[in-house]
Order: sequence, then C-alpha cells, then structure tokens
Amino acid sequence: QVQLVESGGGLVQPGGSLRLSCAASGTAFNIGAMGWYRQAPGKQREVVATITRGIRTNYADPVKGRFTISRDNAKNTVYLQMNNLDPEDTAVYYCNAQDQLRPIDYWGKGTQVTVSS
Repeated sequence: QVQLVESGGGLVQPGGSLRLSCAASGTAFNIGAMGWYRQAPGKQREVVATITRGIRTNYADPVKGRFTISRDNAKNTVYLQMNNLDPEDTAVYYCNAQDQLRPIDYWGKGTQVTVSS
C-alpha cells in the first residue's frame, strides 16, 4: 500500500507562485508515473501535469509555460512549481501515483490552492 501526502497549498495573489510537494510512503518502490490533478468547485477533476520515472513530462494546455512538474525518485517525492497563478487555478490539488505492477492508482487527500486578491 502507498500513502501520498501533499503540502504547500495556500492563498496567493494573482501573478504569485506556490510550490506543491507530494511525498509517497509505504511500498513506494512500486510507483511508476506520478502526477497532479485538480478539482475546482462544481467541476470535474482534471489532470494538470504528469511525470514518468524517466522524467518524461506532460502538461495540460492551461498550465503550459507556467507550471513545472518534477520528481525526486530517491525521495519518492513529486513537486509542482506554479508560477504566474491566475484565479482560474483555484482548486483542490491532488497527487496521484500509479502502481507499476498492478492497475492501481493512489491518491492523496488534496491541498487547497486559492488565487485571489
């Protein structure tokens, strides 16, 4: 079993920056791709960015050029650097990890990001 714990959310003004972290524990050696998703009030959860163990990345169009996903495999941790934040980025951000050996997705409990003046 894998546990994911997010941190780094908060309130920031438009144009500001935040860095989210997600640490995996438990049988984390089975983890493959990791990613960040977000869910705004009244909307479905959507992918923000993903990263493989081989550090190949993908980004949703709304965040390209503003967000950067990275990971430290030795620490089983994934990060999301968010720059030039917009009120449209306000959401609960969830960390996701995929098991390499079984068709299982692990999820964190989420961290709130609020962009407001």
